[in-house]
Amino acid sequence: MGVRYDHILVAIDGSKESEWALEKSIEIAKRNNAKLFLAHIIDTRSFMLIDSYDPEIADRANKLAIDMLERYQSQAKAAGVSGVKYEIDYGSPKVKIPKEMAKKHQIDLIVCGATGMNAVERFLIGSVSEHITRYAPCDVLIVRTQKSS
Repeated sequence: MGVRYDHILVAIDGSKESEWALEKSIEIAKRNNAKLFLAHIIDTRSFMLIDSYDPEIADRANKLAIDMLERYQSQAKAAGVSGVKYEIDYGSPKVKIPKEMAKKHQIDLIVCGATGMNAVERFLIGSVSEHITRYAPCDVLIVRTQKSS
């Protein structure tokens, strides 16, 4: 008797590792007949300086996120996952994913890519995946490779 997951959240940031996380989560969702929830957080901290130069940056970020998530949603559905939804939110992914989205959507597994931050950034602010692992109310799978699960 194995562990069963019913609601899987995939943290999507556009990186290659988050694409690998999506691929693995699709397979896990199919095995468990689970619902798949794609989450993208637009980190508003990155807009602080840019916003004064380009006030439409948030609109463009949102459009890019919608295009990406709709493409991934179609990919998951084509692979045989029936319940696939997505959500875009603004703020810190470190906070939004484990503390808000996971609870709001009754998630029992979060799948995310390992971050590509350098050693100094990890030391100063910590990685998003590390923070998710520390504060998530459910199981977390950190994806580092493309190898199938």
